[in-house]
Amino acid sequence: MPTVKPTSAKAERNILFLLAALSTIGPFTIDTYLPAVHDIADSFRASSLEVQQTLTSYLFMFSVMSLWHGAISDAVGRRKVILVTLGIYTLSALGCALAARIGDLWLLRGLQGFAACASVIVSRAIVRDMFHGAQAQRLMSHIAMMFAIAPTLAPVIGGQLQSLFGWRSIFVFMVLFGAALSYACWKWLPETLPAERRQSLHPVYLGKAYWKVMTSPVFLAACGGMAFNFGGFFLYIMSAPMFLMRHLGVAETGFLWLFGPAMLGLLTGSWWSGRLAGKLSPQRTILRGYLLMGVAVAGNLALNLAAPPSLPWSVLPILFYNLGTSLTIPSLTLLALDRFPEQRGLAASCQMFLQSMCNVLLAGVIAPLAWGSALSLSIGMACLALSGAACSWLHHRLSGRSPRLIS
Repeated sequence: MPTVKPTSAKAERNILFLLAALSTIGPFTIDTYLPAVHDIADSFRASSLEVQQTLTSYLFMFSVMSLWHGAISDAVGRRKVILVTLGIYTLSALGCALAARIGDLWLLRGLQGFAACASVIVSRAIVRDMFHGAQAQRLMSHIAMMFAIAPTLAPVIGGQLQSLFGWRSIFVFMVLFGAALSYACWKWLPETLPAERRQSLHPVYLGKAYWKVMTSPVFLAACGGMAFNFGGFFLYIMSAPMFLMRHLGVAETGFLWLFGPAMLGLLTGSWWSGRLAGKLSPQRTILRGYLLMGVAVAGNLALNLAAPPSLPWSVLPILFYNLGTSLTIPSLTLLALDRFPEQRGLAASCQMFLQSMCNVLLAGVIAPLAWGSALSLSIGMACLALSGAACSWLHHRLSGRSPRLIS
């Protein structure tokens, strides 16, 4: 049940804005500097692979720390974790702006990943602290709508900053973003986890709690569905410089060609998910999402088999794929967290860990293997979508045999 409620419509809007902004740190930190990959390589006389590993470093630390931030917030409260990690994020962004070697960037991007994952994880736990049922699904959908704007705006902002001021200005932008968000959270973000509901950080307790969550087949199936569904689009994010600049001949300021349709799909699907909350069951909403994803995957494969990549046709399937993905994610997120109502922060950590480890694999291994052609990218999307559908089907089957643990 909810523990803290906004006292007015204005307070609820402030909370919605803050939670959405916190969830955008991840895509902003990844996508803003994608247009500057070549400029960074030239600046440090590094290879494209060495620059790509700055993404891998960020994602790896994001993954590792995602296991801990939720549990820490279960013990000390949500607000403290958010404020401390936002401060670390802002300082590490400043370090990136001043980096002298590519090795420095690897370390500092890892520190950014360490800090950024807290905002994404804890914001999800806050939603479930405050709301339940259809109201929680609607709020999660509204956050997803605002989250969808970040991957679209980030590379556009990054491309313009890189073009006008060089790649270091992108990290200055991150410093300003982190500082502004720190102030907003200090002023408006309440503590949503009362002291009587906090959990222990004792190693034995944590070990048992992590084992309980990470060995739950129902939880793992829901997380797998989310990770693979999003992975079909994330593959294109990680391959964006190659897909756009090499295969489609787009300039460094033209990343909107990919992220514009992607944002439209995410926004539309998230809006639709919010409208369906309370009208359709989460399972039916998820099914509609997979039907749309299937059409998008089939169309993407057919287009790439029939003709060479071209605009706008090569990016249209991504719009419909993201529409379907954003229908599935809010429902799958809540279904996963609701398996463990007393350890939502820890469950959110495990959920994000699995998602981000999938992203690390995509960034470091699968994307470099798939970005050689537009056809190979479409095959990668199809494989990831099928894997997500299999996990979601398994979750549906298993959840019917397991007791519901929703508070």
